[in-house]
Amino acid sequence: MLDKDLGLVIALVTAAVFVAAGVWHVRRRAMTVEDYLVARSSAGSTLATATLVASVIGAWILFSPAETGTWAGLVALIGYAVGQAAPLVAFIFVGPRMRRLMPQGHSLTEFIWHRYGRYMYVFGLAVIVFYMFIFLAAELTGISLAVHLLAGTPLWLTAVIVGLLTVAYTAYGGIRASIFTDSIQFSLILPLLLIVFVAAIWNLGGIGDALDPVREAAPQLLSLDHGPGIEFGFTLLIAVFAANMFHQGFWQRVYTSRDETALRRGFAYGSVAVIPIVLLAGLLGIIAVGKDIVADNPSVATFSLVVEVLPEWAVALVLVLALVLVMSSLDTLLNGIASAVTSDLHRFKPSIKGVSLLRSSQAITVVLVVPAIFIASKGYSVLYLFLIADLVCSAAVFPTFWGLYSSRFGGTAALVSSIAGLAVGALFFPKSDFTPWLPDIFWAGKFLASFGMALGVSTVLSLVLTAVAMRDRVAAGYDFGRLREQVRLIED
Repeated sequence: MLDKDLGLVIALVTAAVFVAAGVWHVRRRAMTVEDYLVARSSAGSTLATATLVASVIGAWILFSPAETGTWAGLVALIGYAVGQAAPLVAFIFVGPRMRRLMPQGHSLTEFIWHRYGRYMYVFGLAVIVFYMFIFLAAELTGISLAVHLLAGTPLWLTAVIVGLLTVAYTAYGGIRASIFTDSIQFSLILPLLLIVFVAAIWNLGGIGDALDPVREAAPQLLSLDHGPGIEFGFTLLIAVFAANMFHQGFWQRVYTSRDETALRRGFAYGSVAVIPIVLLAGLLGIIAVGKDIVADNPSVATFSLVVEVLPEWAVALVLVLALVLVMSSLDTLLNGIASAVTSDLHRFKPSIKGVSLLRSSQAITVVLVVPAIFIASKGYSVLYLFLIADLVCSAAVFPTFWGLYSSRFGGTAALVSSIAGLAVGALFFPKSDFTPWLPDIFWAGKFLASFGMALGVSTVLSLVLTAVAMRDRVAAGYDFGRLREQVRLIED
């Protein structure tokens, strides 16, 4: 364990470096609202890859995969990794489609408003903001716990330092500052994780010696036919995929990419890069089981292993890695929520423009971090809220994006399909203590049943309602050309 003062110095210096880098990068640029929100067509394939990976891989990587590995094993980690890569693969197809239909767009909420109308828009906006805010709070909570475990620093102090310093350069420079710091953070994440992983394996006597205790104590964790692991792997595949399709940071980067080629390559390379990162982080949890140091809190298995087997210099590297991870995702989340709200603010209040609109977006960014810091300072678990957000996303994902391709699918059908999927999925969703609401229902309290039914019911109902509309010709069908006309630049 690190000295408390040393841990605090590392946190301050690491955060300050990224504040300086973000501010320096945009210091002499005349910042327009468009620059601040999307920095349209400014990132090539390499930069797009870097900012995507840095945005999606946050401090959660040191908690969730390791916890998954401690009980669900390798097969669940594979599902986790594929689930994390799946939305990036999906964006290879839906991203260019959105750019062609809405070349001057900024956010997913713009598409929902113009394509489906106000009621589906309210539902979609609630899904996006709720999911991203929970993600934001979880990231700050994660880094606060990490620094506390490694150096004994109070939760509130870490939350304040990381939260305020991240918002400093994010509010100042918007997405341009976020993307520039992402490129630095991307270059550090995998090397630091590899160093930590190799150092742990080295100190345990090699990969064979590290896994031998696991084979003796819990061989199912290394098996690819471990039943609970398979079930949880499919659960993660659905939940992570659905939730990330509503990640406004990804939609910003659809427009930030220089062209469709850069967009496709950035998301494709990013999908490949996240897989080994999730697997490496998760393997540390499996190794911790073999060392019998998981105890009653498997979510901190990585840190228990680090403190147990690594020298102080490696523990310091883990702290730096955690800080890099959280800032890389935190700035994206802050800027993403602010972007969605700002583009909508301009649509509803067109009189607000220019400097006033830019200041409004900066103010939203600052305001967002305050409740997130409070939640993180208390060390609350946001896992259950995260799972609720995942359920809602699972119910809404197909109805939301089916309208990108089917002109006969309208706003009422999208809302009905989403709510129906959510209602059925909720029947199988467990209570906060993870016991079933309705124990007499087969598979009640099972996340796979809940997410699977939410996705399945909403998908089937969407297709049925589309088929009915086509058969009865109840409407002429949506003219996709309207999106190009209706969604305009906020500022030339």
